[in-house]
Amino acid sequence: MDEAIDLMTAIITPFDDDDQIDYEALKKLTEHLLSTGTKGFVIGGTTGETPTLTESEKLALYQKFVEIVAGRVPIIAGAGSNSTSGTIDFIKKLAKIDGIDMALVVVPYYNKPNQRGMIAHFETVAKNSPLPLMIYNIPGRTGVLMEKETVVQLSKNQNIAGVKQCNTLEDLEYIVEHTDDDFAVFSGEDAQALFAKVIGANGVISVAAHIYGNEMTEMYRSLDEGHYQIAGKIQRQLTPKMNALFMYPSPSPVKAALNRTGYHVGSCRLPILPLDKDEQEKLFKILDV
Repeated sequence: MDEAIDLMTAIITPFDDDDQIDYEALKKLTEHLLSTGTKGFVIGGTTGETPTLTESEKLALYQKFVEIVAGRVPIIAGAGSNSTSGTIDFIKKLAKIDGIDMALVVVPYYNKPNQRGMIAHFETVAKNSPLPLMIYNIPGRTGVLMEKETVVQLSKNQNIAGVKQCNTLEDLEYIVEHTDDDFAVFSGEDAQALFAKVIGANGVISVAAHIYGNEMTEMYRSLDEGHYQIAGKIQRQLTPKMNALFMYPSPSPVKAALNRTGYHVGSCRLPILPLDKDEQEKLFKILDV
């Protein structure tokens, strides 16, 4: 992946009042994100409420999103599951959509495989995938951690092109240090956005960019220009707001913030509930929106 791509957004899936995907809202939000510095997207990831989307909904969403983005930035599409054969089958369908650059494949959840099982899973998917993979390490949701050494081993597979890493900075440092330069390393933790790039990662796959894209773009620009104190100040100011976007089950907070700021993206699908009045007040006070 192009090293200049440092800010990617894990975009939400808007729903209308009938709980159906709202493509007009998606188009409006996409244009907003592109105008505030997003250089690539993850569609159908955790923030996109993938577990509540049917296979046909996901494929229709990805097809429409490709048309909206129209080749302006890279698109990574969520494709992983806790079934190796099921993941392969879905990626083959996904690959028929012209304009998807990479498949995001999460560590199998619920099954809780060991490291050998993870390696076998990802290598089998990679061998059978028409698309390059970005592996997704998010132990807080999968129930099991892919060890940093496992990520490094998998990085040697020619069809595994990157990792979205949601764990400690120490693990992120190790992965950056021990993988080739053409292996894309992104933090999936907004609060690590600045630190990730400082230590040599590509950047961040962000939720906060929905609300603070301009600020995050300025932070990275300042860093690139050598204005470290300015970049650091922006990160310090953003970190409490970034953390607040996860103070309730995600993506309910970011959807509430978007609705508040004029991007009508609807609610979440069950089992995630919208924020109640008290929760909204606490969130908006921190976000200052």
